[in-house]
Amino acid sequence: MNTPLAERIRPRDLSSVCGQGHILGENGPLRRLLEAGKMTNMIFYGPSGVGKTTVANIIAEKAGLPFRKLNATVAAGKDIKEVLGETNSMEGIGGILLYLDEIQYLNKKQQQTLLEYIEDGRVTLIASTTENPYFYVYKAILSRCAVFEFKELSQEEIAGNLARGMEELNRENGMEKTLSPEAASLIAARCGGDVRASLGALELSYYVAAGKEILPADVDAAGQKNYASYDRSGDDHYELLSALQKSVRGSDPDAAVFYLAKLLELGDLAGACRRMLVMASEDVGLAYSQAAVVVQSCVASAQMVGLPEAAIPLAHAVVLMATSPKSNSANEALQAAQKDIRAGLGRDMPSRLKNNHFFGVGEKKDDYLYPHDFPNHWTPQQYLPDDLKNKVYYQYGENKAEQAAKAYWDKIKKCK
Repeated sequence: MNTPLAERIRPRDLSSVCGQGHILGENGPLRRLLEAGKMTNMIFYGPSGVGKTTVANIIAEKAGLPFRKLNATVAAGKDIKEVLGETNSMEGIGGILLYLDEIQYLNKKQQQTLLEYIEDGRVTLIASTTENPYFYVYKAILSRCAVFEFKELSQEEIAGNLARGMEELNRENGMEKTLSPEAASLIAARCGGDVRASLGALELSYYVAAGKEILPADVDAAGQKNYASYDRSGDDHYELLSALQKSVRGSDPDAAVFYLAKLLELGDLAGACRRMLVMASEDVGLAYSQAAVVVQSCVASAQMVGLPEAAIPLAHAVVLMATSPKSNSANEALQAAQKDIRAGLGRDMPSRLKNNHFFGVGEKKDDYLYPHDFPNHWTPQQYLPDDLKNKVYYQYGENKAEQAAKAYWDKIKKCK
């Protein structure tokens, strides 16, 4: 069996686990809990390859309970019921420990099936998820579990763990190869904080290297370009897009270009394009309306040429937006109007605005005043519904473009 290196050197005790000092260190809450001999239902939350399964296995070995594992990506309802049924057997009469990987893939009904068994102690649950459990785990399950967040490992922590991998590879092959500091740093930088990915890259590089030292060229030759984890439908996707937009909104072109580059390096051209089209109107808006036109043109160019060249017009658009004056006045006006609509206001518009051929009693077609028939193409007239007739949604921004528009209309409407 071709067992991955990460599995061959999987830690057997907490002191050997790479990273996670905030929960497993000397004063870490999870370590203190386990050292006190207290078993409780737990949810491990964090990215892939950071030790969630390893810690669950260590806990299982010390628990003294029958241990069962299910992966929710492939487990069906009958698989869960089969495990739960073991609590009625001689082996499981004292309770079982269930490790449920990727719990977010279970639907609400499947998660509810576990509830009764968790409440009466027949099942002690350790669940893991790469998604935020407060969004994806059934609230009744969540309220009965302690949640521990596992964090992405630093490059220093990854590099230190690679030394263990080298020892194992040399032992298995009867060799004395070394890993150059530069190659170790390269693997650590590219793995996205994922121990499993870093050890997989190390093993490939080990066998690709012709000499006694693994060099950066060997890492590249093994095809290890970038193995940072990224789920386009999960938290990573929205966090990167959020960072891009907040950097543009905050007028930081350096950060904006960085997050754009990261999105594109991970292949998310579509996500970047969609978000940038929104940003042009939401964050730059009326302060520089031409930005929407430029961004749309750059996005169209990017979609036409594809990656990697698409990065160039998108960088143009991102830097333009980040360095442009900002206004969210149009978006604020929209949200204020939406709030009134959702509150049930303004249900009926003035009759003069309707495109009807029939007018009721007291309603005349010529009630509508055609603005182009008046000086400066404007005349006072009520457009909003009666219950909102004095409502002001749009407030002019303080930028030059909107203040120029305000000055024009103040003059035309003879406002003071």
